[in-house]
Amino acid sequence: MSLNVPHVTYNQLRAAAEAFLKRYQPSRKIPIPIEQIIEFQMRLDIVPLPGLLEAYDVDGFTSSDLSEISVDQFVYEHRPSRYRFTLAHEVGHVVLHAELFKAHRFRGIEAWKRFLMGVPELDYTRLEWQAYSFGGLALVPGDVLQQELKAAAKQVKAQGLSKETDFAKALMTDIMATRFGVSSEVIERCLNFDQSRLTELWV
Repeated sequence: MSLNVPHVTYNQLRAAAEAFLKRYQPSRKIPIPIEQIIEFQMRLDIVPLPGLLEAYDVDGFTSSDLSEISVDQFVYEHRPSRYRFTLAHEVGHVVLHAELFKAHRFRGIEAWKRFLMGVPELDYTRLEWQAYSFGGLALVPGDVLQQELKAAAKQVKAQGLSKETDFAKALMTDIMATRFGVSSEVIERCLNFDQSRLTELWV
């Protein structure tokens, strides 16, 4: 069952995320209130499901009619940054893959897993990469990231840390992760795609 997932570049995904922010969070104030956007502006239901991650190895999924996003209850209650990213990832599917989802009928987790099992690996990988990238770009807007990079560099330099230490880079990443309400891995991925070098901020 080919989905014919369209090929899009990272810059096209950035443009989609920018359009999303312009519509739902034009102030660009961080952390981006993704939960509030989903519930009160997009009017989607967020449904915590006990044992979702343990039983199916997924943090969340979106119903094919795009009316609700289900999230593992433990992640929902105890992993705030992971929960926020799961929501942003699923919003990526809503924004980017609405027609693909609507063409297939699934609502519960079992139906969703059956749907995925019929998707060719390349289609599935592309689908998830696009949603993952969108999630990062929506929660970590590029221009705000550059501003926070400079602020974090100033904060770390004030502590007299050498620009060559991996510790200093890790500290900057952690500072930014806290500001954006995401994991350090999300910050690192955004920096890698933007080809931003932390050490350049030390000069």
